[in-house]
Amino acid sequence: MKAILDGRQIKHDPQNFMANGVISRSPEQPARVDVLKAGAEAAGYVFEEPKDVGLGPIAAIHSAEYLTFLQTIHARWLRIEGAAPEVIPNIHPGNRTDSYPKSAIGQAGYHQADTACPISADTWESAYWSAQTAITGADLVADGDSGVYALCRPPGHHAFTDLAGGFCFLNNSAIAAEQLRTKGFRPAILDVDVHHGNGTQGIFYRRADVLTVSIHADPARFYPFFWGHAHERGEGDGLGANFNFPLPRGTGDDDYLETLEAALARIAAFGADVLIVALGLDASINDPFKGLAVTQEGFRRIGDRLRSEKLPMLLVQEGGYLSSSLGANLTSVLKC
Repeated sequence: MKAILDGRQIKHDPQNFMANGVISRSPEQPARVDVLKAGAEAAGYVFEEPKDVGLGPIAAIHSAEYLTFLQTIHARWLRIEGAAPEVIPNIHPGNRTDSYPKSAIGQAGYHQADTACPISADTWESAYWSAQTAITGADLVADGDSGVYALCRPPGHHAFTDLAGGFCFLNNSAIAAEQLRTKGFRPAILDVDVHHGNGTQGIFYRRADVLTVSIHADPARFYPFFWGHAHERGEGDGLGANFNFPLPRGTGDDDYLETLEAALARIAAFGADVLIVALGLDASINDPFKGLAVTQEGFRRIGDRLRSEKLPMLLVQEGGYLSSSLGANLTSVLKC
């Protein structure tokens, strides 16, 4: 069983995370990679490095303007007198149609949705190789591998076409889905992260060729707040190709698995011939975000149920933060 990882993904080491007005160390730490790698290896997966296929598949999802911003903003930011070592926005436009400023400060506000996605000198390199990890995984699945795990870090599902947020910069799951679509597949993305995959939803919201389904803690009082509600079904050509399953805080194994059945029924009705799982492990009862209460046994049941669909499957790592059970939860999902 194949797994993909590039060592350069650990270079991104965000130091700042603001929540409830308090600044602390970001939970999205490089140490996650070691824990998750060990968890996958315990399930029998063997890691290989991704290929570098360039910007093309990334630019198929993200705008050239945004990619230029990610590659250049840190150097520009450091030219500001007294600037902090990380790019963190302090002003945001009222909407995406407001003017696009020349200022590094203004562009940071335009392209960074919140204070959870600080950009350092190493962020672009890590995000780039995280995306290449997903692309290589997609190519392996397209070439006949039935199940591949892409250890992508930083994660991606909160990133829109031209907007970072929630620890995410490039939307790895969306990039993988588009890569598979260009190879003739009909992809569905199933997001099981505790947080709604708002970036993924936004990217495909007006498209009918990729199904997006998300199971997550109810955003009425949980990040990302403004997206992920059950009435959001897509728009235009995409109407009926997006489904959200918000769950009450503290939902445990049985209710989660019942919701998973409903999500898989939607995927079957779409006629998907490949499944991308945006694999957040932060639905765990032990995760520091404490949104849902899935146990290690629950993750085993989730993995077994996904495999029973008999679809080629790419698992793209999203959230799941340092806890006593993080690695074991991944082993439980992956182990056949």
